This record gives sequence, structure tokens and C-alpha cells, in this order.
Amino acid sequence: MGLVALVLVAGAGGFVFVGAEGAPAGSAQIAEGKALYAETCAACHGARLEGQPNWRTPGPDGRLPAPPHDASGHTWHHPDEVLFRITKLGTAAVVGNGYESNMPGFADQLTDAQIEAIFTYIKSTWPEELRAHQAEISAAPG
Repeated sequence: MGLVALVLVAGAGGFVFVGAEGAPAGSAQIAEGKALYAETCAACHGARLEGQPNWRTPGPDGRLPAPPHDASGHTWHHPDEVLFRITKLGTAAVVGNGYESNMPGFADQLTDAQIEAIFTYIKSTWPEELRAHQAEISAAPG
């Protein structure tokens, strides 16, 4: 099996996750993302992408629990660029204005390609209409 390279292409529409040949991400990328998700994300966001209980209600520390990444959550409401930056830098760094979050940045643990693979996996679990909606907002000028 050949090695699959991922690149993050910046264009007028923002960031798009594509394979080395410019084709949409494939099964090897999904498998890599699933394994990375299990190692890095599942402890907080759930093994089945289900998130933490009561994820819409701040906990005793005033911070929101980890949201689901499945179709029941809001991940698909955000463009690729935002999802990438939150994962790389952490929610507080992206939101700013003193916002506090338990979501750290993973810049020192994951490469850009690994972050992209994780989102390729997450997106692969969504129904087609949610993938289409998220792709549309990712392509919109921002």
C-alpha cells in the first residue's frame, strides 16, 4: 500500500483537506484519522464521537464539557479553517477575550497532516447532508 500525503490548501474559500493528487481524502486517511482520534481525542470527546454528558451546560468550573463530533453536535457548523485552528491552538486561543476552555491546542503533539486526518475521519461519520453543509461553509469566503 502506498503512502498517502495530505495537504491543507489555502484558497479564496479557506482551507480544504485533500490528498496528494488533489482528490478528496480516502480510506487510508480515514483509517489514520480514526486511530489518531482514538489516541488523542476520545478520552474527552468519546470513543463514538458522543462527547461528554450535558455538553451544552457549563460544569462546576464554568467551562463547557467536550462536545460531540457526531451528527448530534455542532462540529459540522464550523468551517475547516476554524476546526483546524481550534485543534492546533486550543479553543481559548482562537476565541480570545479571556474565554476559558478545557480544549488544549495540539500543535506540539500532532502534525498538520494528523489534524487533517482526524477531521477526515470525523467527517466520514456524518450523513451526506451534514458533510455537504459543512463543505459549503468551508468554501464560503470568510
